Amino acid sequence: MYATLPELDYDITALEPFIDARTMQIHHDKHHALYVDKLNSVMDKHAELAKTDLKDLMKNLTELNIDEADKTLIKNHGGGHLNHSLFWSILGSKKDIDEVLTQKIMDQFSSITNFKSELTQAGLNRFGSGWAWLVESSGKLKIYSTANQDSPYLQGDTPLIGIDVWEHAYYLKYQNLRADYIEAFFKVLKIID
Repeated sequence: MYATLPELDYDITALEPFIDARTMQIHHDKHHALYVDKLNSVMDKHAELAKTDLKDLMKNLTELNIDEADKTLIKNHGGGHLNHSLFWSILGSKKDIDEVLTQKIMDQFSSITNFKSELTQAGLNRFGSGWAWLVESSGKLKIYSTANQDSPYLQGDTPLIGIDVWEHAYYLKYQNLRADYIEAFFKVLKIID
């Protein structure tokens, strides 16, 4: 098995009332699990790739000597796995502030408020399903969004914070109110204040 579903280091109720337990259960146990299963299925066909770290596969996806259909499966399901694994790790009910990242954000965006505003806009402006990202790119911080499960690793960037703006991440509680969900996300983002 190439990939495994990461365990949450908090109870699925820990993010309430901001992210409800039912959404967490479906999002983690169903959606993310499916990405892992589909990724493992395609990797079973390519034993030579199974020794390569997924981040490296994503960075070099266009160079892989496999058919385009399997590249697409790795892009979609590998991206879904990487994106969600980061997402779960940066959330929590107790703050675990990353002082270095916080200072970089302050230096680049002048304030946490400005940073949150720019990341929020990236999430709100994403048409359809996707992600809003804070990434490190060539030593600088950048904010952008990607469609579907596209990972910043595809562009050679390292994701630091990602907001899942697929409807499955928020629709049970927030319906079409993506802005309210993004505001709630920041309340349970544990790595910055």
